[in-house]
Amino acid sequence: MPKPANRSRLRTVLGIAYFRLRRRLQWMTDGIRYAAERKEEPPPHLIFTHRTPLFRELAQTEMYLQVNKVTNLRLAASRIDGVVLRPGETFSYWKLIGKPTRSKGYLDGMILHRGRVTAGVGGGLCQLSNLIYWMTLHTPLQVTERYRHGYDVFPDSGRTQPFSDGATCFYNYLDLQLRNETESVYQLRLRLTDNELIGEWRSDLPALYRYEVFEKRHWITQELWGGYIRNNEIWRRRLSLDGECIVEEPVAENHAIMMYNPSLPGR
Repeated sequence: MPKPANRSRLRTVLGIAYFRLRRRLQWMTDGIRYAAERKEEPPPHLIFTHRTPLFRELAQTEMYLQVNKVTNLRLAASRIDGVVLRPGETFSYWKLIGKPTRSKGYLDGMILHRGRVTAGVGGGLCQLSNLIYWMTLHTPLQVTERYRHGYDVFPDSGRTQPFSDGATCFYNYLDLQLRNETESVYQLRLRLTDNELIGEWRSDLPALYRYEVFEKRHWITQELWGGYIRNNEIWRRRLSLDGECIVEEPVAENHAIMMYNPSLPGR
């Protein structure tokens, strides 16, 4: 990987404006049927569910940013909870949520900028896109657009899922998009408790398979410019309902610049 470039503030602002405009034009002209309908009544069949903690022990981060993140997550989840994904439709994370602004109630939360932790309006929404992506890998839905995290900021601490198994997001051009190529109707359900973000994919038809997502390779390299890169491959198994492996397939290959010493314990 090349050494990260330090771009001027003007170039960064102009670049963001350009890519956001390009995305808006794409939404208007690409001919894709985007999911928009929401229903209160859930379909009968639970396909997959997952939950993640709202608060974590993170060194050198202000707790108020995590508290504000919960507000941001509640606002964003309220825009997509109950969305229906019919056959042939595409789910777009940002098209449904819209731009997170102070006028909508979003607060300063934790964001990562060039590998550094800082505060920004709507910060913390990657937890929601991470959850949706991870759940989707356990369904037949196709991930058609996903961006990996470019930096590995914190050493592993109690990690139970593979490294870089999420989907980073930044309004509106770093989007998460999913397409339903099945004959089933899917619905995304989201809710927050005092301590957890909980999601479900439900469907009108029962699951035909189940899935296991796992890390197949993991390695660290040192670049010529001195930095360390953490690399891995994410794969998944499609299993019959009685547990027989039908196929193994690659999901993603990830590469992230490490922002800590790779020899730290707990990595």
